[in-house]
Amino acid sequence: MWQFRIGIRLKLLLLSSFLFAIPWLGYKYMWELENYLLLGQEQTLMGTARAVATALHERPTLFDTQASYQQDVRPGTDLYAHKILDPIRLDGKLADWLDYRHLAINYDQSYLLAGTQSHSVSDLNFTHMVGIYDDYLYAFFEVVDDQTVMRNKNSLRVDRNDFLHIAMTDRDKRFHRYLISSYTSGWVNAWELTPIGDSFRPLGIESRIQGHWQITEQGYNIELRIPLAMLSDKIAFEINDVDDAYAPQVQARIGTANPAQPDSLGTVLVPSPEIERIVKGLQHSGARVWVLDKHKRVMARSGDIFSSVGLEARLAQPTPPQNIWEEFEQKYLFPLYYNILTRPPDDFVDELTDAYSLEGKDIDSALGGKADSLWRLTPDNKAVILSAAHPVYLDDKVLGAVIVEQTTNGIRSLKNKALEDLFNIILLVMILGTLALFLFASRISSRIRKLRNQTEKAIDGNGKILSNIPVSNTQDEIGDLSRTFHSVLDKLQQYHNYLEKMASRLSHELRTPVAIVKSSMENLSLESPTAQQQPYIDRAQEGLERLSKILTNMSEAARLEHALQATEPEEFDLVALLQSCAHGYQLAYPNRRFRCDIQLQELKLSGAPDLFVQMLDKITANAVDFSPMNGVIDISLSTENNKVLLRVANEGRLLPDDMQEQLFDSMISVRNEASNNAPHLGLGLFIARIVAEYHSARIRIQNLKDKSGVEVLLQF
Repeated sequence: MWQFRIGIRLKLLLLSSFLFAIPWLGYKYMWELENYLLLGQEQTLMGTARAVATALHERPTLFDTQASYQQDVRPGTDLYAHKILDPIRLDGKLADWLDYRHLAINYDQSYLLAGTQSHSVSDLNFTHMVGIYDDYLYAFFEVVDDQTVMRNKNSLRVDRNDFLHIAMTDRDKRFHRYLISSYTSGWVNAWELTPIGDSFRPLGIESRIQGHWQITEQGYNIELRIPLAMLSDKIAFEINDVDDAYAPQVQARIGTANPAQPDSLGTVLVPSPEIERIVKGLQHSGARVWVLDKHKRVMARSGDIFSSVGLEARLAQPTPPQNIWEEFEQKYLFPLYYNILTRPPDDFVDELTDAYSLEGKDIDSALGGKADSLWRLTPDNKAVILSAAHPVYLDDKVLGAVIVEQTTNGIRSLKNKALEDLFNIILLVMILGTLALFLFASRISSRIRKLRNQTEKAIDGNGKILSNIPVSNTQDEIGDLSRTFHSVLDKLQQYHNYLEKMASRLSHELRTPVAIVKSSMENLSLESPTAQQQPYIDRAQEGLERLSKILTNMSEAARLEHALQATEPEEFDLVALLQSCAHGYQLAYPNRRFRCDIQLQELKLSGAPDLFVQMLDKITANAVDFSPMNGVIDISLSTENNKVLLRVANEGRLLPDDMQEQLFDSMISVRNEASNNAPHLGLGLFIARIVAEYHSARIRIQNLKDKSGVEVLLQF
């Protein structure tokens, strides 16, 4: 049965797997380093926010607007002038406002200033927003009116139709009212009204307020622009609805605030040009900067969050390979590395692109007088944005806050670049280290296998030492082991030589005294011994015969080996030889029954027929000795699995299970000496094995499957 063996190379290979702990440790180290870099980025942003806030401290003119001093902001009444990036064409089609429509506010009956209780949304509502471009405040009104009534060309009144009522204060805090109405679609200017009272009698045309009135299927659109120099920070817009030209009464008024009441005007927050000039220099600082008033509304901004990475953005961008190594990195290594690493995204969703008001824990803390920072994920979970907020003071009073933002893409790119280089070095070290360990283990295992092979070649299957192993000159443990084996084999070879020659020497030394005793016993027998002496003489002669047989058996194996070396192989027919031997055995052992089953017609073997017969004699003698009287001995010759099989089986006592493989060794016997007076030295099967190996056969002995006896098998 095959068993899995763990060799030296496999053990060293398993030990080298601990090298994989190196990249894990490197990754953990870079993770900790990233945390320190993020902490440093947070401190840097806080320092930037503090520096910008320092430039805005104690400068009341920057925040000197009504909106900044209000206690709260009224949505829809207090307006925010969004920054418009491209020029607005005043054509009433509102196409230039598409990018800003999500910032517009819808005014429905909840903003109704006057009208009947039965007013519904379908009667009158409008969508409105204001924006700033260059030195103008732009506004649009998309009015939904079920009955549009335009001004009569022959009428001197400007209020007996649908009209837009505007009120605002100028830089000197003076109150002004204006009215816009039109005969038809086209260019319009504002009529200036008396500032006090509710009269709509025009004083004259205000040509600086310009716009376009466009009739639509749902009602009409109004686009207009007002120079920033005309207003300060308070304004109100109101749409007046007249449904019947013959009974021109205002049915409903919806607006941001009541233009007829100066105290009720809403505020308009225009991003401060002075603050924008201060923070404009930070647009190349790698951060996005916001300046908020105490109502969290944006007064100025600078920078772009997509380029605000904190570190070199080029680290995140793959560059074309410059050489073979870089091409190999980008083609094979980087796809492997980025199964673990994450590349910073080139684009992500920025929900604050057009924001005019910000929210956040850090902003609340800053407006409460305490600097703070905040980490947040973008809505698509692709990027992490770090923001730092710092309050702006005036006489220990918080007027607003400075918010500085950056993404962590730069640090992530730097970490990825460092890990790429680290993984390259670790991969190289692991490959070289593993290869070195493997070669070292292969060298050691090859030397051990070589020593094993030399040791196996030095001793044959019978335990005879054929030659000694070479002496190793290597000065290490394996070299010491090789020299020890050489010394041990040398001593064993001397001892085996002594044992091999001891039988012939002992036989030679004993034959002379045995011959003397034998001749003396023969002479004593010739002198007519008495009846009392004859039994002793017979027993002495019997002992001499047994001693002679022992001496003969002791030298038989040695003579057989010399005979095998000197015998020239010849071809003979095994079938005829077996048939002849089986007939002879039946005559030699009449108290046993021999059955011969030969299934082959002819089988030519190359060898020594006389020695083969001697081997059969030894096997048959064993079968006879261990079989009962009149027992059956089977001799068969057949083919099995394309191999020739010679079988000699006998009934009788079984073999011990632990002795079946040792019976073919020298001086091994399982006979019961008490029941047999013949001398046996355990050489019969040993000689049979030597002859079988000479004829290229494998011999084995085993118990029969039915446990009725023993069989000897020769497989050619």
